[in-house]
Amino acid sequence: MTYVDGYVLAVPTANRQAYIGLAELASVVFRDHGALSVVENWGDDVPKGKITSFPMAVKCREDETVVFSWITWPSRAARDSGMKNTMQDPRMKFEDGAMPFDGKRMIFGGFETIVG
Repeated sequence: MTYVDGYVLAVPTANRQAYIGLAELASVVFRDHGALSVVENWGDDVPKGKITSFPMAVKCREDETVVFSWITWPSRAARDSGMKNTMQDPRMKFEDGAMPFDGKRMIFGGFETIVG
């Protein structure tokens, strides 16, 4: 079965195009290092919850939009190797402040596919 890395983050709405540019670049790099697919989704109908929600999870501000993304890998081993190589790839080196979102509020995790 495949392995999936999932991400939820808050992106300043004004940085949408900058985020898309980063996501397009990262998609190529992840695929170059073994990812099967990379999916990026810009929040459109993401309600605020009373107890929990995507916006609450990433402390989304009024001027931000929730982004929900995932990367599919052939296996956990392929993900571990591919992620390590991706993070070492010179295309993924950015100047301080170059990220169009606050990475400290990003949530992420790796998931074993059980139905798919």
